[in-house]
Formats: sequence, C-alpha cells, structure tokens
Amino acid sequence: MQASRISIYAFIAVQLTCLIWIEISIAGPFSPPPPIRVGILHSLTGTMSASEKPVVDATLLAIEEINAQGGLLGHRIEAVIADGKSDEEVFAREAERLISEEHVSVLFGCWTSASRKAVLPVIEAHNHLLFYPVQYEGMEQSEDVIYTGAVPNQQILPTVNWAVRTFGPRLYLLGSDYIFPHAANWLIRKQALLLQAEIVGEHYVKLGSPDMNALIADIRRSKPDVILNTVNGSSNIALFHALKAAGITSKQVPVISFSLGAAGMQAIPADEVVGHYAAWSYFQSLPGEANSRFTRAYHQKYGNLPITDPMEAAWIGVNLWASAVRGARTWSPNVIHHSVLSQSMAAPEGVVSVDPVSHHLWKTARIGKINTNKQFDIVWSSAKPLRPYPYPRLITRHEADLFLGQLNMDWNGHWSSRPELVQP
Repeated sequence: MQASRISIYAFIAVQLTCLIWIEISIAGPFSPPPPIRVGILHSLTGTMSASEKPVVDATLLAIEEINAQGGLLGHRIEAVIADGKSDEEVFAREAERLISEEHVSVLFGCWTSASRKAVLPVIEAHNHLLFYPVQYEGMEQSEDVIYTGAVPNQQILPTVNWAVRTFGPRLYLLGSDYIFPHAANWLIRKQALLLQAEIVGEHYVKLGSPDMNALIADIRRSKPDVILNTVNGSSNIALFHALKAAGITSKQVPVISFSLGAAGMQAIPADEVVGHYAAWSYFQSLPGEANSRFTRAYHQKYGNLPITDPMEAAWIGVNLWASAVRGARTWSPNVIHHSVLSQSMAAPEGVVSVDPVSHHLWKTARIGKINTNKQFDIVWSSAKPLRPYPYPRLITRHEADLFLGQLNMDWNGHWSSRPELVQP
C-alpha cells in the first residue's frame, strides 16, 4: 500500500513537471517588467561641469537606493543621462530628445537659470515634469516644474540683511553675465534702499571667463564692506585667486557667495577661500541622523568628496518624485504633477515640504563660513523653514516680467550674454 502511494505521488510530480515545462515553452523565458526611464540633464562638460557632475552623482545615488529597495511599483528605475555642455541651447535640444526619443517619464536637471529658462518651453509644450535642484532668482512659477532649491526670500534677502548688520552698508555686487546674477542684483538693489545700504559697485563676467583685472581695480576704487558674489562655475577659481594676489583678504573685504559650494571649491587653494562665506539651505556639516545617513551613503559610493546644497536638493527631488509615484500608483507626468504637491520628507537639511501654490519647497536659510578644510562652519540660520515666495514682496509680478523680458530682449532671445559661452 505504501509503495502504491509513492508511485501515485511520483506520477503526479512527473505530470506537474511536464505541465510547467509546457507553460515555459509557450510563454518563453521570464521577462522582468520594463524599467521606468528617467532623464538626468546636467553639464558634464564646459564651465559648469565641476559643479554639475556631482549633482548627477547624487541623483544616481537616490535612484540606486530606491532600486535596492525593490524599485517603484515593481519596476526598476533606469537613468538616461544627457550632457547640456554648459550651453542653454544644448540643454533645450537634449530636453526635447529625452522626452520625444528616449521617452523618459520625468527630468531631473539644469543648474544655471539660463539652462532652466531654455528647457522650460520644452517641458511645458509636452506637459512634462522637471525637478530643478538649484537656488535661483525666483520670478518664475510653472505647473510643470518642482523647484527644490531656494528662492531669494530663503537665501539672498536674509543673507543681505545679515551682511549689512555684520559687515556694514557698502555693498559690491559681482556676478556672471546671465539671468540669475542680473535678477538677484536687481532685487538686492531694491532691498538696499530699505536697509539704507549703498551699492558701491556692480560688475559682471562672462560664464567661464578668467579675466578679473577690471574687477579688482573696481573693488580697490570702491572700497566695499562686503562683496555679494553670484559668479557661477569655473570663474570662481580666477576670482578668489585674483583677490588673494591683490591682497584683498577675507578680513578686509569678505565675499559672500550664493552659487559656490564645497564641490566648486576643490580647485581653489584653501588659503584663497578661508574666512569667506556662502549662503545655502544645506551644508555637509549639519548635525542629525538624516544627514549622517545621506553623507555616509554618498561617501561609500563615491569616496570622501564634498557634498553641496544642489546635490542634496537633487537627492530630495528624486525621493519626492518616488513618493508621489507610490501614492499615485503611476509614473505618468500628468498625474504626478498633482500627487507631488502633497509631499514632504525628513531630508538631510531638515523637514522640507512642497508648497502646493508655488511648487517650491519650504526651506531653512543658512550662512556658512569657509574653514581650512574647505567646509562650512554655520554662523547663522533662520529659526524655522521659510515659506517660498518666488515673487518677493519687494516687487510686483508685472515688474518682474518686464525686467526679465528686457534682459531676454537685450540678449537676442537668450538668457545669458553671448557670444558663445567660454569653455575652459
């Protein structure tokens, strides 16, 4: 009887095995679900590459972490990376290609406002979605963009208040010759009137330009209390070298930078930047378990490299998008537009929340002083996260539109001065 039972079980096992093989032969080999394709659009070459390459790395770190946890809705995330080449026209073309040919479901990218302004019409024409990770001049609000960097009332304006109180009322405005510095300095001029401060000089250099001779002469002539710096990219290397060579020290005339982070300082000798300042929402030196986990994960993957505010903001953007995808049960841009507006998270910089009206994040303002390790000692921060006002109360939206429109017209439809951007 026992032997009979065994033969029956063996017969059933053989039959089941045959059925399984028949099923496999009909269906073919197992295929995993198709990946969710996302676009990463940053400068991998040109004057902005030193600043933007680490942002790509932080974006990829967030994607890798999500994939390690099983992906999204059972699908892996696949990154498609494009090089904007530090040129706004290339950014626009690559955004179109990523959407139309690569069929990505979202874009993470851009650094300069010139690149973002060039990409914006492409995003809006496709009713697509861009996560933009860098502080900027504000004066923009698109249904198709989530802005994870700070706007002026979260960075520039509180920093100018602090600078006047700390160093004095004589302000020198220095920037690269494109939309963000011009717009930022327009706001600072208006703020200076309210603070009874004086703008003693204003100077612009082309993106990537190393020529600082005229600037140094003007700083010596004007004798400012503090320099407010919106120079972007590799020109900062030439700037701090020229200041040191001219004997203009941080004790004499401190520089407060709005676009220079620890990654951008790697090519600058420590003795040229120590004692100067920068204003951001995030610094690598921030305490807290969330920041410890973030920095530890980044350093394990990429080595002991500095981490900047735009890198953290890019990492936040991927995680906010992923949370919106989980909540909406789809990665369709049309749906995520709305789902992401209810998102918040405990980020390395602290709790951040998407403001559903402006599509910007509530963020804390902070100022750091550069130390001998080319990191930042935090010397001031706002008491709590600040609500984003893309159009600060210093101006009306109509004034802003007129000002930006005039800049665009002066630059023949571009968002930076031409001829072509200087490439290092």
